[in-house]
Amino acid sequence: ADVKKSKSCEADVSSELRKEVENHYKLSFPEDFYHFWKFCEELDPEKPAGELLQNDSVSGKESLPGNWTEDMNSSLKRNILKDPPLYNGISYAIKNHAKLFLMKKLKEVTDKKKVNLLKHIDEKLTEAARELGYSLEQKTVKMKQRDKKVVTKTFHGAGLVVPVDKNDVGYRELPETDAALKRICKIIVEAASDEERLKAFAPIQEMMTFVQFANDECDYGMGLELGMDLFCYGSHYFHKVAGQLLPLAYTLLKRNLYAEIIEDHLANRSKENIDQLAA
Repeated sequence: ADVKKSKSCEADVSSELRKEVENHYKLSFPEDFYHFWKFCEELDPEKPAGELLQNDSVSGKESLPGNWTEDMNSSLKRNILKDPPLYNGISYAIKNHAKLFLMKKLKEVTDKKKVNLLKHIDEKLTEAARELGYSLEQKTVKMKQRDKKVVTKTFHGAGLVVPVDKNDVGYRELPETDAALKRICKIIVEAASDEERLKAFAPIQEMMTFVQFANDECDYGMGLELGMDLFCYGSHYFHKVAGQLLPLAYTLLKRNLYAEIIEDHLANRSKENIDQLAA
């Protein structure tokens, strides 16, 4: 479990590094990110990001200080077709993903030297996490606490969290279940003609009207859910609608950075990886 020690122990990194990271990503990073950076630095002082970060589960070295250029859009780091803004780059449970990556590689690697190296890194990571009071569980205490606040699951499965007051103002359900909405989306995408597709869009248009009413009554979560589901479905047929719903929902919820990220993502979206920092 997460313990108090991790909260009181500040990572030994420079204030310049902290400013560089937070200015670049426009986010306030948790202390465990800096502890993880320090851990990597101790493994390899010359290349702190190291081999450990060069994998699909954890953002690579180009995410980190010393590898940025002025024209890089960090909002698109590691964003792929269906990544919503809350999956923004390296801020997503990095140490836990590193642990999972090590476990995966240990099952795959057969070379004895590489196995021993991975075991050594795994042991050091586990020891460092224990000393600092961090959990390496796949689902941490904070993640479990978030689960309790989820108002609906959504297509991406991580669930939606929006403020709901004692009068249940903040979220109202969509008139369609996830399964029914997916069927509607499938019909739209597979329509044989534009005329058929336009007709198939009718339920979506109706829900957008419901969202307008919901926004007027401060139930901002409804528009966020519909926009997120259409975004996560992944078809370009829903880009325009998602582009109308999501920035507005995030703005109403005062999540302005997410509004910026989703606009950048939709503007650059394709079926290929849109990781700008790896370009």
